[in-house]
Amino acid sequence: MKYTTLPNTDIKVSKICLGTMTFGQQNTEADGHAQMDCALENGINFFDTAEMYSVPARQETYGSTEKILGTWFKKTGKREEVVLASKIAGPNPNFTYMREKNDFSPTSIKFALDQSLQRLQTDYIDLYQLHWPERKTNFFGQRGFKVQEDAWEDNIHNVLETLDGFVKEGKIKHIGLSNETPWGIMRFLEESKYHNLPKIKTIQNPYSLLNRLFEAGSAEICMRENVGLLAYSPMAFGVLSGKFLTGQSLPNARINLFPQFSRYNSAQCTEATRLYQEIAKKNGLTLTEMSLAFIEQQPFVTSTIIGATTLEQLKENIDTIQVSLSDEILKAIDEVQAVIPDPAP
Repeated sequence: MKYTTLPNTDIKVSKICLGTMTFGQQNTEADGHAQMDCALENGINFFDTAEMYSVPARQETYGSTEKILGTWFKKTGKREEVVLASKIAGPNPNFTYMREKNDFSPTSIKFALDQSLQRLQTDYIDLYQLHWPERKTNFFGQRGFKVQEDAWEDNIHNVLETLDGFVKEGKIKHIGLSNETPWGIMRFLEESKYHNLPKIKTIQNPYSLLNRLFEAGSAEICMRENVGLLAYSPMAFGVLSGKFLTGQSLPNARINLFPQFSRYNSAQCTEATRLYQEIAKKNGLTLTEMSLAFIEQQPFVTSTIIGATTLEQLKENIDTIQVSLSDEILKAIDEVQAVIPDPAP
């Protein structure tokens, strides 16, 4: 395994992070425990979860993933060996079962954090993230910003003050964002810089060969402001394994089980994947190896979040940390990107 540190901290984290959102629906508690055992044995010390997991979010499974992590911590006693990240959900009219009001008010943050700590059976979370913005903007598959009626008033200073209180209490160590835009990242950085408030250490956004939109504006911010990208969906819901090019039905694949997650289903995604697979084969790599290695060696990426439904998939993904792409391969990848730029929003 390879390691780095969370930006502006001395916390060592593995360059691969275990994503856990399948624990509780696609994976049982026993499956989840086995994956965490395997991850830790192979050097992964960074686990990511969220209060709304498992996915897709449903009232019946709300908090199920955190509960599975919690029972593993209790069973193994290995909480101190893991850098734990979780998230508070942002506004969504379908998520009223989580709490009376899904916002980032002091009351909501306190309730969400305390509930997560209880489910996780721990006293603290190493990295606490805002899962998506309160304001109406482009995230979760919306490519560009569209002006909409929005009652949101800029409360970023107040949110940071609230989080600062929980840092001082010891309930969280560091904070991060998720599904944020360049404007949002800079607003949080601005408030922390000028008002002595906690600085965001990471941003968790989608990033893959099929979606390199992060490079357009956010990557420069990360490099210049020392914020680390936690890249999620690096395999594009399994599309970048190449398995959907075989013609098999694959009824248990995530994009078939949950057709609402359709951002990687387009004809452009299929064609780009085919071209990337040709590059991988030409260079003696699997498409999985090339796809994950591309993410892992980007200088603005702190860790790549991998999720798997089987131990075999998990081990294959972990092994990619040893793969390094040549300049020739990177040039070929960029040539495909130029022809079919970011087919998935």
